[in-house]
Amino acid sequence: MVDIAALEGIDVALVLVGLVLAFVGAAVSVYAVTLTGFLVGGGVGYILAPSLAGVLTLEGGLLSVGAVAIGGAVGAFLAYAGLSVAVLGIGAIVGAFLGRFAVGPFYVEGLLPLVGATLAGMAVGALLGFVLTRTTLVFSTGFIGAAFASRSLTIADFEAATDPIAIDPLLFDPTAPAFLAVLILGVLTQLGLFRFGYVTSIIGVLPGARRWTASDDGDGEHGG
Repeated sequence: MVDIAALEGIDVALVLVGLVLAFVGAAVSVYAVTLTGFLVGGGVGYILAPSLAGVLTLEGGLLSVGAVAIGGAVGAFLAYAGLSVAVLGIGAIVGAFLGRFAVGPFYVEGLLPLVGATLAGMAVGALLGFVLTRTTLVFSTGFIGAAFASRSLTIADFEAATDPIAIDPLLFDPTAPAFLAVLILGVLTQLGLFRFGYVTSIIGVLPGARRWTASDDGDGEHGG
């Protein structure tokens, strides 16, 4: 769909974005949630791009870029417009992934165990996002950031998920050492930023950051 050089450039960008999310995600809540919304929306747009080829007249590469841009913009806008709701959604995505992974080794046949575990994980993730806003955002941004920073998720995985549309190429092993290393270090760093008061300093110099910051569990919204 796009040339090799472009794919490598996107992978580098995803690694850098992943590191930002993993290590300072919850500390810059409004930015992290919006960026996560862009990644989710852009990923959905990229996966759906081949299905739109018969509807739109754009060529493959241009179509992919357009789908990512539009999907990312919509995802970022929705996340920014409803920040607290977006945290629930992010928690639900991570919870669904972990639920699906947890039941995977025991999966024998039929969709019911997979669907049930995925929905259960989604519900738990969303609930935690509502009750423990900051903790959920710290873990979720650490998790998503680690997935990209450790290259557990790459543009090639999204490419594999496009035709036919499938989720399996996006399911990675969360017990992989590189992923766990970034996740643990990122989460510990984020918790340290809150504990030692660096969050106040960070949001003080970032435009718009005071609009919303997950500084307290169960009470994520604060006025500027």
